[in-house]
Amino acid sequence: MIESIGAPDIVISKSRSKTSVVEALANQDYDREVLRQAVQLEYEEQQELWALARARRETCFPHNNVEVRSVIEVSNVCRQTCHYCGMAKGNPQPKYLMPFEEFVEVVDHIYAWGRRVLLVQSGENQSQKFVDYAARCTKAITDKYPDLEVILCLGNLSDAQYRQLKAAGAARYILKFETANAQLYHKLKPTDTLEERVACLENLIELGYKVGTGNIVGLPGQSLEDVVDDLLFAGKWPMSMVSSTVFIAGEDTHLRGAPTGNIDWTLNTLALMRIMYPERLIPTTSPLERLRQGGQADGLRAGANTVTIHDGTPEQMKKLFTIYSTHRFTPNQENLFNSVKTAGLGLAKGSLI
Repeated sequence: MIESIGAPDIVISKSRSKTSVVEALANQDYDREVLRQAVQLEYEEQQELWALARARRETCFPHNNVEVRSVIEVSNVCRQTCHYCGMAKGNPQPKYLMPFEEFVEVVDHIYAWGRRVLLVQSGENQSQKFVDYAARCTKAITDKYPDLEVILCLGNLSDAQYRQLKAAGAARYILKFETANAQLYHKLKPTDTLEERVACLENLIELGYKVGTGNIVGLPGQSLEDVVDDLLFAGKWPMSMVSSTVFIAGEDTHLRGAPTGNIDWTLNTLALMRIMYPERLIPTTSPLERLRQGGQADGLRAGANTVTIHDGTPEQMKKLFTIYSTHRFTPNQENLFNSVKTAGLGLAKGSLI
């Protein structure tokens, strides 16, 4: 039987003891059965898994510092119709594009606060006019602040558009694969395919971006086997960043009312990504905090080493960027710095990669 992510009762196979699962991982045994059981670990065994993840993190990031990113959500215009996203094409909310001058002014403030890593995010918009705008924004701030590391998260674009943004100064690009199950991917993202997403990931790598990807745990129709596939799928390419976040049904989406994903399976998946791919940056995501107080600190305890501060998007725009839910948790500096302190980590002054 294939376990459902939302199933209340989790049964672990008796073919291997829970303790030996962590021992196997420590010996770099990433057999499917090992991964399957590791995703489901609880209590003391879960803490052993997280401890191994922290030890693996320290091998590649020995200073135990956390990268701090500020995020600016420049537009909620999107051409995709993803069933789990409140910004899907056709949704009735007002659309916006941050004026160029306002964007530059916001970056000035962020830089003055000491930020040196900036995540620029938007809905997927392949219009050349928008890409020209994104390139103009990127070039303006990287010319002004050469030590500012710019990450873009703009979705599937053409080779020429990725080249344009790279030439403008973008250093990294985040493009999540969401699920490695091609049928489930297309069911939840009917205007996209996993094949197209993978082609974009490979294109970005070829162009020299530091690329990030990741999955969502708890998507309706997702199985435990799918999560194992996600873990292995993430290792097919030389990525610089990887993530795992938990599914929360948005109120204004096709999936409203669907069960929330299992936060512990998500944290264990994050820990496994750290164990399997120790050199990559891994964020602790805001949905973890929304589901559990201290959830983002748990993400750091499970091996993450990146935090994102939502201090760049003006409030009137932030409420329209309903990427997963109309009731987002958008952590501020105090929230995240407390999480970092709770996890016994320090703050990096700039990029970690």
